[in-house]
Amino acid sequence: MRPPHGRCWRRVTPCAVTAPSPRRTRRIGTAPRSRAASTRRGRGRPPQGTPVSDTGPSDDPLALAEYAAGEAAVLSDAERWPTMDAAGAARLHRWRTHPAAPPWVHETGDRVTPDMLDRVRTPLPTEGWLEEHLETARRLLHYRGRTGLHTLADFPPISRAHLAADIAAFVPLDADLGRILHGTSSGSTGAALLIPDDVEEVARGFHHLVGLVAGAGVAWRPDGERLALVSVVHQRQAFTYVSLVSGFAQRAMVRLNLAAHAWGAASDRAAFLADADPQVITGNPTSLAELLAPDLRGAVRPLALFSGAMALAAPLRADLEAAFGCPVFDVYGLHETRPIAVRTDDGPFRVLDRRVLVETLGPDGRPVADGEVGEITVTAGENPLLPLVRYRTGDFGRLVPLPGGGVGIADLEGREHTVFAGGGGGRIPCVDLTQQLQAHGARGWSVEQSADGSVRARIAGGDADAVAGALRALLGQPLEVERLERVADLGDGKPRRYRSAAR
Repeated sequence: MRPPHGRCWRRVTPCAVTAPSPRRTRRIGTAPRSRAASTRRGRGRPPQGTPVSDTGPSDDPLALAEYAAGEAAVLSDAERWPTMDAAGAARLHRWRTHPAAPPWVHETGDRVTPDMLDRVRTPLPTEGWLEEHLETARRLLHYRGRTGLHTLADFPPISRAHLAADIAAFVPLDADLGRILHGTSSGSTGAALLIPDDVEEVARGFHHLVGLVAGAGVAWRPDGERLALVSVVHQRQAFTYVSLVSGFAQRAMVRLNLAAHAWGAASDRAAFLADADPQVITGNPTSLAELLAPDLRGAVRPLALFSGAMALAAPLRADLEAAFGCPVFDVYGLHETRPIAVRTDDGPFRVLDRRVLVETLGPDGRPVADGEVGEITVTAGENPLLPLVRYRTGDFGRLVPLPGGGVGIADLEGREHTVFAGGGGGRIPCVDLTQQLQAHGARGWSVEQSADGSVRARIAGGDADAVAGALRALLGQPLEVERLERVADLGDGKPRRYRSAAR
């Protein structure tokens, strides 16, 4: 759920992380970043069907190569969906070639094989999981040579920096590398982190959403040719694609960019969504708020909405509930840990009943007193390729008992959604800045906009001149860029990546 969606609090975006085809599903061995083994448009074998729009070279100074239509194609459709039948293939073709569809710039599939279908529909058992999880962790390279790791409390907390330094040290030596996919996480201060994902675990994420919807009293079953899921973003550049959910009667899902410039005609996005009639829509507060636009409000009738990646404000939740008459799930999680907690009101987040354990720690790594605010620290056992123990999230909150049992997270603090004021009067979401900062090598950053519109960016590492040029082109505002050597130079504690006082 980014569905892959960042960190709102580093919220997991339902569509970006727990949807069945959420991220670029290449094997680690196929050079996901270098593209060394990729088949690019114009060279070698083109993608099957008509999935992408070949727009030719771009003279846009902000265009990033990895968002180019058909920039890399590695697998055939048969490899992406090993169980695909004629009906599934017809759905792919229909939505890839829909007259109102946007240019599809990517291809991705869930890679679920026949023997996996029943397993991915079933939650992993939770009885005794922690003991098994700790035994697996003791054998990781990261803990080699350490003794005395008998209980959870014996494990020293780890952080994103440990994964960035050597993520392979957290992958079990006996892992089935034939099931590795890769996804990326932007993190609290920015630099992208490559995450090893498991085919079955990613596919199971979709069915976890189905279970959450059922828990709210709503039946989510295949319904004619309605799209099972639409993942929406609203940003300058984005991966968009058509996919199939193999374990959901091979119904189709898509990822869409709702930004107006992403569509061929102004009427296309409403026409496409009206015909698609998606059962469930996932996104972040920015993209979900766009559904309230006059052309979209009447185009969809979702069974449920899922919000992640950013803090969902109570007024927006209320507006979405009123407009669509369905539950709105606010999901807290990280790509590294998977979904941690969820709520459907403005109370505490309920820690999910799955392989996840939440602690709140102080700066010394010890649990804080009951009811005190501490750093959310997660032991996560859903992803067999990344068994994390006591992973510091950089987010803060209080653990509270919930009526009827269960654990809640109250007063959750993290980064808030930030929109910058452009010099021409436009509004620029912070995700557009993230894309440019990462593309030009910044390992971390903070960007602040004053009330007069001027912007000050502090970056750790990266090409300061390139960053300055990109942000000036994007924002159209007076800009100052300061380059620092280390992420730690951005300041103690958890720096806020973005802040804007402009209106």
